[in-house]
Amino acid sequence: MNRKNILAIASIALLAIACDYQKNNTIKQADVHEGDEYVYGVHPDSAARQTKNKYTAKPENEVRAIKIREKLFNDSTNAQGN
Repeated sequence: MNRKNILAIASIALLAIACDYQKNNTIKQADVHEGDEYVYGVHPDSAARQTKNKYTAKPENEVRAIKIREKLFNDSTNAQGN
């Protein structure tokens, strides 16, 4: 057998092995929230109950977020480079 055939067979074997790569990269453990409607909803295709919560807007949080963005992404600090 020449080297081209060996290389082709080896590459096909590596591709076949790679197909199941993520199957082995998992942790098998019990789900503590299994069946919890608050986390997963009443059906696997439904929205979780916790996503239906509505919170009142607080304007002071928006002002604080703007100040944080200015501090983190200020143009004068980005112009300095690394």
